[in-house]
Amino acid sequence: MSAPLRVQPLLAQGPQLVTRTSLADDRGRFARLFSAEELLHAGWSGPIAEINHSVTTRAGTVRGLHWQTAPHAEMKVVSCIRGAVYDVAVDIRDGSPTKFAHVSAELSADNGRALLIPEGFAHGFQALTDDAELIYFHSAAHAPGYEAGLRPDDPVLSIAWPLPVGLMSVRDRSHPLLRFAGDAA
Repeated sequence: MSAPLRVQPLLAQGPQLVTRTSLADDRGRFARLFSAEELLHAGWSGPIAEINHSVTTRAGTVRGLHWQTAPHAEMKVVSCIRGAVYDVAVDIRDGSPTKFAHVSAELSADNGRALLIPEGFAHGFQALTDDAELIYFHSAAHAPGYEAGLRPDDPVLSIAWPLPVGLMSVRDRSHPLLRFAGDAA
């Protein structure tokens, strides 16, 4: 039985939309969530260091925009396994012509999509449904001293969250605003 992953670039050398093929019969469904071999051409190069699971209880809640700095920078594949989210990746690469540009995709338990986010991108999402659940495959272990973030409501980023922003952590709300398009202040 095979259920391949299809990969579509969203930004040059950046995030890629991964679509799972679901196989169904009278027993139910089967879908591959991750394949290092199939994602190798999309840039996945390391082992899976962690698999994390989050539940966001209220629609409108925004989590992120987070990343880890070197030497603990990480790639991640984010999949929604219950409900739906508006998933966002922001280019934070120094010298990138698309620095602070973002890409987004709706991920849901029904649409079979995931987002592959390479190093050099901040990640965040807004829950579009109550009780949205995500699974994250990380290429590096969490390193608390190397956490960084951007404010999800920063006007420089111009992210049009689909719902009014509801809950947001104190940490996410506390990141400084960008001063201008070249300064992560």
